[in-house]
Amino acid sequence: MMYKIAIFVSGRGSNLKAIIDSIADSKRKIKVVAVISDKIDCPAFEIAKSNGIKTYSVSTIERDGYISYLSLLEILQNIETELIVLAGFLKKIPDILIEAFTDRIINIHPALLPSFGGKGMFGINVHKAVFQKSAQLSGATVHFVDKIYDNGKIIAQESVDISDVYSAEEIAKRVLKVEHSLLKKVIKKFSEKKVIEKNNRIYILN
Repeated sequence: MMYKIAIFVSGRGSNLKAIIDSIADSKRKIKVVAVISDKIDCPAFEIAKSNGIKTYSVSTIERDGYISYLSLLEILQNIETELIVLAGFLKKIPDILIEAFTDRIINIHPALLPSFGGKGMFGINVHKAVFQKSAQLSGATVHFVDKIYDNGKIIAQESVDISDVYSAEEIAKRVLKVEHSLLKKVIKKFSEKKVIEKNNRIYILN
């Protein structure tokens, strides 16, 4: 049986590409069944389309070129989506999706939560904050998505040394590599049913 995932994106889709490439290279029984964006002309859609993956533009209301989150929910349920992956998606996920996919929505955040998270902390904004704080380590965090920005339980983290950087852009490049490796590892573990909660903590089994 294929483990079906939907990926939400807002930008160029480097994490999307890393996931698709990882699945292809390992012949894992994982299938990306949909790519969703808050934009019509999202660059990541080109990656999806070149791999034969259906794309959807979503908005809070139905409008030209966009479907509503309610319509999207029906689509995701109909195609039996098992996991939603936010891979650079810049909009807050509405409650109807969170309630329908409880503990089945994960996000990749470009810092070590709980530091440098919350509303407005995305993309280069995060790396600028990390740089200005003179943090010596940064990294990526995969966490569950709940109704508050960057608040869900942490699933996995990976750090990177940034003690020698001279710009936020340098941090961004190093963290992006970590994002790519961490996210695909976590998705694999979900597909193997090896992500569990115990004693109010999340564990990844070997």
